[in-house]
Amino acid sequence: MDAADGGPIPPYGGAFPAAPVPRRRLRWRVLDWAIGALGMLGLVALGLLLFWLSITRPVDESVVPPPAGTSTSPTAEPLVEVIPPPDLAEDEVWLGDISLTAGSVIAAGTQLRDVIGTGTDVTSGPDGLVARHLELTATVPFHVVAEEIGPDARLSAAGKGEVRVDTEVEALGRSLPVGATGTVTVVGGTLVMVPTTIDIGGPQFLAELLGSVVRELITFEHRIEGLPDGVVLRSVEVVDGGFRAHLTGDDVRLVQ
Repeated sequence: MDAADGGPIPPYGGAFPAAPVPRRRLRWRVLDWAIGALGMLGLVALGLLLFWLSITRPVDESVVPPPAGTSTSPTAEPLVEVIPPPDLAEDEVWLGDISLTAGSVIAAGTQLRDVIGTGTDVTSGPDGLVARHLELTATVPFHVVAEEIGPDARLSAAGKGEVRVDTEVEALGRSLPVGATGTVTVVGGTLVMVPTTIDIGGPQFLAELLGSVVRELITFEHRIEGLPDGVVLRSVEVVDGGFRAHLTGDDVRLVQ
C-alpha cells in the first residue's frame, strides 16, 4: 500500500531498514586509514632521525684509540719505558727516578735554600741508596759566603749577573771601608768571585795604589760542603738572596 502522499508504506507500521554500504566504499576507507597511520609513523621516524643527527657526529676512523692505561690528558708527557738493571738482586729495590724539593736544607753546617733534586736509576740495597745520575739545584745564601770574608762583610746582587761586596779592610793600623763588584765563576768545582771594580771612597790614585792589595783581600772562594761524594758544582748565577748553584753527579751514594 502507498501512503497518502503516494510513497510506499513501511511494513507493519515500522521504518525501512538502513541501506547497506557498498563493500568497495568500505575497502577504500580502511585503505585511507592505513595510509594515514603509515604516514604518521614515517613522520615520527624522520623526526627521531633528524634529532639523532643533530646531537651526534660522524666517527673519525682515522683516529686510533690509545691503549688501555694510557693517559688521554693533552698535557700528559709521553710514557717512556724504563728498564731496571739486569743485575738487580732480590734484596734490592730499584726506582726509575726520585725527586726532592725542600725550602731549606742544612748539610755539614751549611745552609741551602730552594733545593730541587732529581735522581735517576736509583737502587736501594745493602750498600745504601745509589743514584746512577743526580741533578741538584740550590741557592747558597749571601750570608753564608759573607762569613768567610769577614765579620763585617755584606754581599748583595749588583745586577747584570754580578755580586757586590761591602766590607772593611785593615791597612796601616786603620780600618778602610771597601766596596767592590765582580763576576762569579766556577773553578774546579768551587764558587769563585774576582772583583772587577773597587771603590774605597777616596781619590782614584789611592784606589789604584791599594787596588791590588784590596783585590786579593776581597777575592773569595766557596766550596759547598755536606754534599754526597761525586756531586760537583757545574755552574752558578747570582740571584736575589744568594748564589744559585747547579750540581750534578754520577753513581752518587745518597744514603749509606
